[in-house]
Amino acid sequence: MKKTILITGGAGFIGSHLCEELLKENYKVINLDNFHEFYFYKIKIRNIFESLNRLEDLKKIDIENSNLSKDEIIKKVSQEINSEDYKLYYGDIRNEKIVENIFSIEKPEIIINLAGLAGVRPSLLQPMEYEDVNIKGFLNLLENCKKFQIKKFIQASSSSVYGNNKKVPFSEKDIVDFPISPYAATKKSGEILGHVYSHLYGVNMIQLRFFTVYGERQRPDLAIHKFTKKIINDEEIEMYGDGSSSRDYTYVKDIVQGIKKSIDYLEKNKGVYEILNLGNSNTVSLKEMIETIEKTLNKKAKIKEMPKQSGDVDRTFADISKAKEMIKYNPQTTFKDGIKNFINWYKKI
Repeated sequence: MKKTILITGGAGFIGSHLCEELLKENYKVINLDNFHEFYFYKIKIRNIFESLNRLEDLKKIDIENSNLSKDEIIKKVSQEINSEDYKLYYGDIRNEKIVENIFSIEKPEIIINLAGLAGVRPSLLQPMEYEDVNIKGFLNLLENCKKFQIKKFIQASSSSVYGNNKKVPFSEKDIVDFPISPYAATKKSGEILGHVYSHLYGVNMIQLRFFTVYGERQRPDLAIHKFTKKIINDEEIEMYGDGSSSRDYTYVKDIVQGIKKSIDYLEKNKGVYEILNLGNSNTVSLKEMIETIEKTLNKKAKIKEMPKQSGDVDRTFADISKAKEMIKYNPQTTFKDGIKNFINWYKKI
């Protein structure tokens, strides 16, 4: 009998890749997504059809030329794609009735919470909404795990919790009491809440600190996606700071591999509460990132230098030794190859 897994945010960037892979692994996948206006909801609809290898069916629906409302379009999409193995719920993780209904009807055995508001800079403008979604929404899922006795949970945390950590590479043993954005603070809060429910109610949990994920279906607000689009269109790109800031870019399929290995670990072990870095353990500067896109496109960028942004950290750099040892995590994709894959995908959309 197939195991049922609930993925929140399953229409998003990472979530759609995870749904795609878990369907291959013979899971029944339940996708709860609220299609938040953080970016255009039709992008997420395309993610779903692409993850199900049904882009031709998306053309038949022709949502681009539809006069239907957003709610009507998503309802139509659900009717088209729902099956015995995959089900889309249109709803918010903060909604107590919707979440309880899913837990009651679908009886998931594993929860993977990828839903939430992402982004450092937007969190400076909307800190209350970030707190509401990322903390209250997570707490709502935990309460239903308690109620329905669900014991396996994977939570998306972030490298942002490290703030401007001086020691590199960043280790799970490092103190993370000094975040520098509301977004990072909500992710640290999630790690603490997760420990409470693990301790009190026996929820076996792995918190995964993702390090700058990129690849096909990447959100359009993220730098690699924005820069690629603007370079192709001969538009100016904004480079914040002097270009020396660096990130541990991690290809989305390597992240999905880490999530799948975390599932395997929870299936085989009890009494689990762990925090793991999922990165590539290799830093790339902002200048190097732009140069890699330029070389792949064979086109020079028009760069506008801008002051460094509040909330942005100087660098991220993951120590992945714990993840390698505990779940056998092993990222395979070089930054050059990941950028090539992304650009090949981008040119097709």
